[in-house]
Amino acid sequence: MPASLASAAAAWVPAALMATMLVWGINIPLVKALTGWLDTATIAMLRMGVACATFGALALWLRQPWPSLSRQQWLGLAACAFFMVYLNQILFAAGMARTSAANGALIMATAPLVSALLAAVAFGERLHLRHLAAVALGFGGVAVVVLHRPAAALSAAGWGDLLVLGSVVSFATGGALVQRMSARLDPLSLSGVIYPLGTVLLTLHWLADHGGTIDAALQLPGWWPWALVVFSGVFATALGNWIWNGAIGTIGVARTAVYAYWVPVFGMGFAALLLGEPLNGWYALGLAMVLGGSRLAARRPVVLASDRE
Repeated sequence: MPASLASAAAAWVPAALMATMLVWGINIPLVKALTGWLDTATIAMLRMGVACATFGALALWLRQPWPSLSRQQWLGLAACAFFMVYLNQILFAAGMARTSAANGALIMATAPLVSALLAAVAFGERLHLRHLAAVALGFGGVAVVVLHRPAAALSAAGWGDLLVLGSVVSFATGGALVQRMSARLDPLSLSGVIYPLGTVLLTLHWLADHGGTIDAALQLPGWWPWALVVFSGVFATALGNWIWNGAIGTIGVARTAVYAYWVPVFGMGFAALLLGEPLNGWYALGLAMVLGGSRLAARRPVVLASDRE
């Protein structure tokens, strides 16, 4: 693609990604609130079901033809669905049920760090000493906040923090797979296959958890929880991930992941505003360390003149 066309194609990315990070930041306390009404498997299934309906509406509106896929592409998309949708959503919802929204937002700040490291491994990039320093700094920031708890609260919340971290790793793994496939498939085709496949897995998981029957688990008290499910499914999941996958295909997974720095900033702010969760100096220190580690991992190394020869 000529440089001018590539530049025009990427012009939409910054504003769209910033809007997505704002929505993802709001989504963290919203999912935390939903855990007060629904079990984690139900939250994951409903959110992804709404997302699938949204992708279907987008495909009809844009008159998107169904992609012709090879067997290898089906296998790749199935792997993306497992990591980006099924495993990511199960771990995220289970983690948010056990930890605070502010902690969840902080741990999600490790996404650029994890994505940069996975991209280096997946695409054969060299790992430098700065990557090891970034890991130590980033995860040290998480440890500062996680370990600064009363002993009685550490165990359950600690498991929740680990589950949220697992969801970050799972999503980043799927992102690396998406980058490999985005050269031949557009973002809507990717999302339109990945999310229905992931929703099927989540539905099977939900049916196994509930004995194969639809029961009182879906009876919500009033319209507000349903509004949260719809907002989360349409804006945070469907539109957010459509934009995210499109950005990966346009500017790459490592550069796209840098925008995730804003998720914990928005997420921790909305956790305090909407849920009244207290924030203190330990959160500020942990956030600075995590963002510093993520920035260090994503930075391109300086190439010396002697290295070019």
